[in-house]
Amino acid sequence: MPVEPSVRSRTVNEFVLIVHGGQSTCFPSHSQAASAAALLEKWCTSCYKTLVIPFRVAFEPGISLYEQVVYAAKKAVVTGQLRVGDAFPSVRELSKSLKINPNTAHKVVMHLVAEGVLEVHSGIGTVVTRRSSSTATDRSNLLHKELEQLIVEAKRLGLTFDDVTTAAAELWKRLDGSKK
Repeated sequence: MPVEPSVRSRTVNEFVLIVHGGQSTCFPSHSQAASAAALLEKWCTSCYKTLVIPFRVAFEPGISLYEQVVYAAKKAVVTGQLRVGDAFPSVRELSKSLKINPNTAHKVVMHLVAEGVLEVHSGIGTVVTRRSSSTATDRSNLLHKELEQLIVEAKRLGLTFDDVTTAAAELWKRLDGSKK
């Protein structure tokens, strides 16, 4: 439930004073003050307590919400959008921001904790943790299913091996930023 906007106005010596978010502005007429107040109520992001999560999720039909949120959080960590030590949204914030069931949000957080992406610190909250060290074989085994799905889909679409490797290399560079 949104909090009422914090835009207030009053007349002081023929000027209209608008107070918003701890700041005040004077306007020479009521009409200018009214239009400014209307704009503040419509566009100002500090008028409401809006929770913002540090990554984007575009929900797609046919894939569970849980899997999509887990993937988006992992992607945010891999791309550097979330860094080691950054706070991760609480279950309540996650469920409100994404408009998902709190049980689903809890399942997402617990999955990321179990995988070692997040760790819970009492009194601080849930934070992003360092990547655990693993062998190259362990890491490649984790991707076996996803790689098989990618190859099957690429063959179904008639793509060549070179098409897939070129697309993978471009995506790798984009996700890695300036790193090679």
